[in-house]
Amino acid sequence: MTDQDSIRTPELDNENPHPWRRFVAIGDSFTEGIGDPDPSQPGSHRGWADRVAEVLSRQVDDFAYANLAVRGKLISQIVRDQIEPAVALHPDLISICAGGNDVIRPGTDPDAIAAQLEDAVARLSSTGAAILLFTGVDTAFTPVFRAFRGKVAIYNENVRAIAERHDCIVADQWALKVVQDMRFFDDDRLHYNSLGHHEVARMVLRALNVPNDLEAMQPETIPLRTWREARTEDFGWAREHLVPWVLRRLRHQSSGDHIVAKRPEPSPIILPKSD
Repeated sequence: MTDQDSIRTPELDNENPHPWRRFVAIGDSFTEGIGDPDPSQPGSHRGWADRVAEVLSRQVDDFAYANLAVRGKLISQIVRDQIEPAVALHPDLISICAGGNDVIRPGTDPDAIAAQLEDAVARLSSTGAAILLFTGVDTAFTPVFRAFRGKVAIYNENVRAIAERHDCIVADQWALKVVQDMRFFDDDRLHYNSLGHHEVARMVLRALNVPNDLEAMQPETIPLRTWREARTEDFGWAREHLVPWVLRRLRHQSSGDHIVAKRPEPSPIILPKSD
């Protein structure tokens, strides 16, 4: 049993159905679901937002879900391209996770990034919808992104302050210790894998105070590797993931170029036969 399991009882005691009928998710690769392939649709991704929408749809009638997130997007692009379309969909629940791609870029200012987030939140508040914000994950466990830990922490404090000012719900990834383990991440070491997205979905449902039957999923034990095997794996990762990322930065390209939102309009959820 995990720490999360031991504290989830109060949420499950709530027998009243949740109040939401139209959920719109905004953001980048995290919300698009990259790292969590959808077995029912080859080439597409599932992710935490789809998983949350599936739970929400089981509990009320006439539920619809849209996902406007696109991988690789900076916060300015999310604000420019996703906020007004989201408002136009008349949601009563909105999630927005933005700024992560900005924070991990050298030389960026987490306070300036947060100012853009607050502008987006203020515009979304005009809908009267409940707004869900995310803190960033604590990167202390990963050598690749450990150097950005301080910037992430500053950005998180801004997110919490924004949530306080605009009466938002916070899904706290920083406190989600279970995912601070590379076994919850995809081979690119940046995006969650299916286990990671599942755990984020569980966290989001706790934040929303929605009862659910999602259980913790245990990762497989990583076999012991020699120093040479570990270095070979690191070189393979750099060749396959790091170098292409750097080249895209130099060319001012994005992994989201020419990608469109996977669910641009609210629609009912087709529930999978099994998780």
